[in-house]
Amino acid sequence: MPKSVQLTKTFHLIIERMIATGQAPNYTEIATELRVSPSEGRKVLRKLFSTLGFPGWFSRKTDDIESFAPFSISSNYRLTIEGEQKWFGQ
Repeated sequence: MPKSVQLTKTFHLIIERMIATGQAPNYTEIATELRVSPSEGRKVLRKLFSTLGFPGWFSRKTDDIESFAPFSISSNYRLTIEGEQKWFGQ
């Protein structure tokens, strides 16, 4: 799979998971969805986050997603939609 397609799929996988659950997938879940090894899943995730101007970051010293615009895993900015609060904003 071309790298640009893989990055696009990774972006959509993450944003769809964040919308559905309020949680971000880890690199092993991303690898499973992309049908690649866990180490390749980690590389793709790191590549996505190193893209110039990408508004997201990892938790300190980990490969866990802390923030993925416009969402955050936990912040003071709680988002409530139709009475349901499972999201946080950046």
